[in-house]
Amino acid sequence: MTRFESLQQFINTHFSEQSCALNAITADASFRRYYRLSAENKSFIVMDSDPKKVNNVPYIALNKVFSEHGFLLPSIIHSDEQQGFFILSDLGNTHLADLLDDANRSEHYQQLISLSAKWAKTPKAPSMNPYDHDFIALELDIFKNWLVNDFISTELSAEQQNIWQTSAALLINTLLEQPTVTMHRDYHSRNIMRCEQQWAIIDYQDAVQGPLCYDLVSLLRDCYFKLPNDELTHLLEFGYDEFKRQSLITNESFAQFKYWFDLTGLQRHLKAAGIFCRLFLRDGKKGYLANILPTLTYIVEVAAEYPELSGLSDWVKSYVVPKVQQRLKEEQL
Repeated sequence: MTRFESLQQFINTHFSEQSCALNAITADASFRRYYRLSAENKSFIVMDSDPKKVNNVPYIALNKVFSEHGFLLPSIIHSDEQQGFFILSDLGNTHLADLLDDANRSEHYQQLISLSAKWAKTPKAPSMNPYDHDFIALELDIFKNWLVNDFISTELSAEQQNIWQTSAALLINTLLEQPTVTMHRDYHSRNIMRCEQQWAIIDYQDAVQGPLCYDLVSLLRDCYFKLPNDELTHLLEFGYDEFKRQSLITNESFAQFKYWFDLTGLQRHLKAAGIFCRLFLRDGKKGYLANILPTLTYIVEVAAEYPELSGLSDWVKSYVVPKVQQRLKEEQL
């Protein structure tokens, strides 16, 4: 029996076969597959998450944790944990990504900054790993291994290796010096939904205990959408005030907060650029290739603002970006 046949059999144990209609939804960046199920005049989401490829324990455990703390998440209605099949509540089709031309965009972002502060205060749960030195370093290595070594087929020179190691050490230390909070880890426009006048959060299963500014960076320096600089500055100031209001920070100056925000963004964007390459090289997903250059542009621009990271900015701008452009041209993008 194929996996899809097993999935249909699972659905049929909960709904009559005659009343069901199943339609595929575009897969995300993970190994999971999603379908929209129409059954008994209602709509559901079906998630196929093969336990041979994906650890589903955090998804199930954290669903309970975050739901109990008042967040709107997909409800798990039926599940077969052994096979990795789930029937979830349907939160609709509207993501934050669909509302970015909305006249109320800044208001949306302010609401989501406040929500992220509430999320940050969620008590630590057993499924949340610490986003510690080794974890952060491992994620930075995704850039070096998948983008530099594999995507543009380059080995670092001794000078480049020094720039990389020095920059990576600074980024790791800056993330670790921030207050540790509950962190979603992918709090961006494609993982936030609008459902019945509420904000709903999806793809929460990778939540960890990590640096204060990480989710704020994910939201405001989204790899899929770039806010105008003046709007970003306004929202960052709002974030600083909101984090103070919710007692996530106390005596830190705005300059210190912005430094944390900027360097956290550099770490996240280095990782993300590497992941986009990995999705193509390992998983055959070309859809993310178009996001590599905008993500590298963030790195060049932000690193250039800090003398201690000017070497990273110059290297990415003058060496990495041209090679990526050439590779993308070869891939006809």
